Amino acid sequence: MNPISTTLLVIGGGPGGYVAAIRAGQLGIKTIVVEAAQLGGTCLNIGCIPSKALIHAAEEFDKAQHYASGSAIGISASAPSIDLARTVQWKDGIVKRLTGGVGALLKKNDVQVINGFARILDGKTVEVKQADGELVRIRCEHLLLAAGSEAVELPFMPYGGMVVSSTEALSPGTVPQQLVVVGAGYIGLELGTAYRKLGAEVTVVEAADRILPAYDAELTKPVGAAIKRLGIDLRLGTSVLGLNAGGDGVRVREANGEETLLSCDRVLVAVGRRPRTGGWGLESLELDMNGRAVRIDDQCRTSMRNVWAIGDLAGEPMLAHRAMAQGEMVAEIIAGKRRHFTPNAIPAVCFTDPEVVVVGLSPGEAEKAGFDAISANFPFAANGRAMTIESTDGFVRVVARRDNHLILGWQAVGRGVSELSAAFGQSIELGATLEDIAGTIHAHPTLGEAVQEAALRALGHALHI
Repeated sequence: MNPISTTLLVIGGGPGGYVAAIRAGQLGIKTIVVEAAQLGGTCLNIGCIPSKALIHAAEEFDKAQHYASGSAIGISASAPSIDLARTVQWKDGIVKRLTGGVGALLKKNDVQVINGFARILDGKTVEVKQADGELVRIRCEHLLLAAGSEAVELPFMPYGGMVVSSTEALSPGTVPQQLVVVGAGYIGLELGTAYRKLGAEVTVVEAADRILPAYDAELTKPVGAAIKRLGIDLRLGTSVLGLNAGGDGVRVREANGEETLLSCDRVLVAVGRRPRTGGWGLESLELDMNGRAVRIDDQCRTSMRNVWAIGDLAGEPMLAHRAMAQGEMVAEIIAGKRRHFTPNAIPAVCFTDPEVVVVGLSPGEAEKAGFDAISANFPFAANGRAMTIESTDGFVRVVARRDNHLILGWQAVGRGVSELSAAFGQSIELGATLEDIAGTIHAHPTLGEAVQEAALRALGHALHI
């Protein structure tokens, strides 16, 4: 077998891998990407993009149902119906356009894409088994590991039949009558809410004593209230025991210790994701690990020279935009540029209804980090734009140092607040103070005014509350 030679070999064509390859191509680095499935990885194919498409479709259907029963703004409509097959087809069309765009960008930048399953032989050599069974051996100077992550499976309730992961939940053939969602993290609540709006009876089971346990309690209260209004049955402090013998229900142990049965015809297991480390020869490199994740430094270097790791494979936070930033940086380092991955903040968004966004430190995190911090929030109930879009639940909160007013963090919960994440991140990266934000003229009427008002309130002189 005559090996192919390249400067950079990327294993994984997800957000981190394809961005690294595109940037490397722009910089004149000979690059090959190996992808076993579709370009775009989990995010574009079975994660971020299709989930937001399904969430949008569910919201529009729910809105139409709302108008069918009358509304305060005077709109009435006939009882709506939904063609789920067409909805899925529309969602798949978005995915196809985006993944096709990724392929075109790689081609434009002279990146070679090999479809096949990679197996690492050593730090310089990878063997790829293509779909037709043909083996290709690739030699490289730099090896970039971007294999992503996979859904965590419950050993006593494996995927199959009525038990599905988010992958299957995003391409439903039917809407279940009764859906049990295991896990009240962002994936479980995003999809559980969508299915409820599509007409399913939904029960969410969470072992912790509150929803979205990764977020502070004040942020999650509006989400909890919305879940209750939707009629989702929330079982907190409840552990899952497995399916019943008849296969038409889930056995759970409630917070009081009582064992009960939740009837259902589908179960969505959403208990988290883990780095995809098994089955492709990673262990042969004997890299230093951080639990199940590959240990990296602030340049995404592993413990082996010229072997790099980015994205979910390198652990938390498992966010596509983090992987993209890391991939771009690695390509530039290989090209000889001086770069380090030291962001002051990485936004995280939960696309529930209402949305939640966090950037930087919360009040509790600031205290734990040793800062004497002040915080203030501004409610959307006092925001004109929020009133005009019938969404006054939630608030914007700012966290800053007490001594010099340097902004440490932002949090928000409310409709459309994901779009505020860029402003939040920029203010922290640019070292803005409360006075900087308070003194910036914000357009009226917008949700963004709540950002300015939160800063004003932290300074002690909010104008509209």
